[in-house]
Order: sequence, then structure tokens, then C-alpha cells
Amino acid sequence: MSLRFKYILFIAIIHTVLILVIYQLLEDNKWLFLGTELLVVFSLFLSYELYKGFIKPIQLMQSGVDAIADADFSIKYTKTGSFEINNLIETYNQMIDRLREERTLMTGQSYFLQNLIEVTPLGIIIMDYDGKLSNVNPSAAEILDITDNWTDKRLDQYTSELIPRIQKIANNDPTLIEVNGIDKYKVQINEVVHKGFKRKFILIDDLSTEMLKTQKDAFGKIIRMMAHEVNNSMGAVNSILDTVVEYGFKEGDDPLLKESLEIARDRNLGLGKFMANYASILRLPEPQMQKMDLTLLLKKSGQLFIPKAKELDISIEFDLPKHPVTITGDKLLLEQALSNIIKNAIEAIHEDGDIKISCTEYPTTVIISDNGEGIPNKIAHKIFTPFFSTKPTGQGVGLMLIRDILTSHNTDFSLQTNPKTTWTEFKVRF
Repeated sequence: MSLRFKYILFIAIIHTVLILVIYQLLEDNKWLFLGTELLVVFSLFLSYELYKGFIKPIQLMQSGVDAIADADFSIKYTKTGSFEINNLIETYNQMIDRLREERTLMTGQSYFLQNLIEVTPLGIIIMDYDGKLSNVNPSAAEILDITDNWTDKRLDQYTSELIPRIQKIANNDPTLIEVNGIDKYKVQINEVVHKGFKRKFILIDDLSTEMLKTQKDAFGKIIRMMAHEVNNSMGAVNSILDTVVEYGFKEGDDPLLKESLEIARDRNLGLGKFMANYASILRLPEPQMQKMDLTLLLKKSGQLFIPKAKELDISIEFDLPKHPVTITGDKLLLEQALSNIIKNAIEAIHEDGDIKISCTEYPTTVIISDNGEGIPNKIAHKIFTPFFSTKPTGQGVGLMLIRDILTSHNTDFSLQTNPKTTWTEFKVRF
């Protein structure tokens, strides 16, 4: 029963009783009866005014509550003539102004924070209370290869090899994860309490580009210093050796000594080539981008090695689209990278094996695979490390050169052995 109904019922009962009592005066004193009837009418009028006086603030409060419930903070009330109602209106208007300002501030902060999350290069993943994806910014989607609508999905529904390793990380324990010997990520998992429940969020910082640049700068300084010292020393030494070999021996002198000096000179020249291989990494030019046919580039690169492959009883097969696949890149640099990949595949087989060169258009991907020795798990993460090589006479320059060329073309690439097929695949996605 509402307060309004109670009041009306109370006034009705009181005045009904008064009218019945006054009716008894009708026969005894008509003038008194008329006077009291006038008082009853006046009482009804006062009751009505009193009703308006207390019901209006209630209606005002109810409409204000409805507006707040609907999150409508634009409604304000003008003052009336009543002191009490004016105080109520003034308090309500101040409250609405404060709520509107706070809502505007929170909306602006939320909009700014959301935009900040969207544009930051740091991968950010926010979970809901049930562990499902609540927010995945573009950086995280690119790192984890999330291309579909992730709403209400779980992280383990995606196939990125980074995800199982992320799920093993403890909270508040920043961890460095290395993938394919190329990509390095710093991952941190935290929890916050929101509305009484814990929500998890994941931060993924891609350190690959920064670390590669730092490594290259550091090794570049070392190589330049070594090349300077070695070349200066070799130049003088070779000059002396050439002079001695040419003019320091007479006919009949010790031929063994002369041969030893010639060997020393040749070793110096070999050392010069050795340093030149390292220096070539530093002199890698900026790519001159132009459109080209990827399938034609793959055919030329593969056919170049067919004679050498035949000598080792190695077959090179092509699985390429019959129509051109257009990409943008530096033809000379990409040809150099592809040639090095095929050369490495031949060296991994040694003899009697197969190499397959394939290409897909959507997405544009190159796969050069071989059934050679494969890459052991214990060194898989080191293969793109500068100067690392498994060959007895290797310098670790070939994969460095491939890595730098492909990185300069903004490609995603990987080199790993498939444990099921035992084939080693070098994948490049443009």
C-alpha cells in the first residue's frame, strides 16, 4: 500500500466521520451546521494543499530515481516556491552535475585507455571472470596469429606455439620466451580483482627486432675492429711474403721454404676472405622495393642448383602456381636469400635426397623443405644466433644473411624439422 493511498484513505475517513457528526446538528442548529460544513470544506482544501506539498517531493524524488536508473544525467529541475522542495531540488541538481562530470571523466578515461591498448606495440590480452578472452589488442592478435572473432573464446583454442608456453608461466613472473630461434618475447601474467572476482591479463613484449638490432650493432663494432686490424696486418705481411717469394730465392735454394712461404701467403688470403664474409653482413644494402613474380624467382633460384644437386643424387622438385604470384621486394636480395636456403638444404642432405620448393598465394608463402639430417631440438633455438654453425668449417654467416634480408622485407619466417614427417621446412610468409 503506497503512502499516497494511505493519506487519501486517512483524509477520507476523518472527513466522512466529521460530516456524519455534523449532520446531527442539522435539526438542532442549522447555522452551526452550515458553519461547520464550511470548516469541513476548508479542511478538505487544506488537506489537498498539504497532499500536494508532500506528494510533489515524492514524485520529484521518484522521477529523479528513474532518471538515474536510466543513466540519464541530463535532467535537472527548476526551483518552485517551496523552501523544502527548493532544498531538495538544489541537492538533486548538484548530485546530477557531479554524476555527469564523473561519468564524462570516466568515459574519457575509458576511451583513452582503450585507444592506448589498441595502438600500443605491447601485446595485451584481458580475460573475463571465466577465463575467456575479453579483450585482445592488435599487437597480441598479430603475435599469436589470432585472425578471427575471439569473443567468448579461450586462449588454448588457438594454435600458436607460444600459447602453451604462456600458460605455464606463473603470475607476476616475467619470463623470456624464444620461438624458432628468431622471435623472443617477454611475457608477464598478472591478476586484478574486479567486482569481487579475479581477472587475468597477459602482457607480451616482442623483443625480436630490438634484440636483433642490438646484436647486429654489437657484432658490427667487433667485426669492423677485427677487419681493420686483420687487413692492415695482412697487407703488410703479404707484401713482404710476395717480395721474398719473388726476389728472395735463387735457383737451387730450399724449395720447401719457398713453398711454406707461399702457403702462408695463401692462408693470409683465406683469412681475408674469412673476414670479408662477416663484413658482407654489415654492408647489406637497404632493399629497393619493386613488384616481381615470386614463382619465376623461385624457379630461377632452384634451377641454379640443379647441376650440383644431380652430382650428389639430390632431386629438386617444384610445386608452384601456374600463374604469376606478385610480391614487392628487392629481387637481388631475395634471390640471394633463397639461394642460401637451397644451398643449406643441399648441405643438410649431403647426398641422395629430395628438396621440394613450393609456393601458395593466399597467404603468400614459400616453403623450401628437405629430407636431410634435420635440426635437433637442443639447437633449434640457436640456429639464427649470430656466428652459430653446426658445420665444422662454418662461420654462421649464411643464416644471419638470410635472417637480415627476410627481416628487412617484413616477412614472417621459420626453420624447423617436422617431428612427424622428419622433413625440415624453411617457411617464409610475405
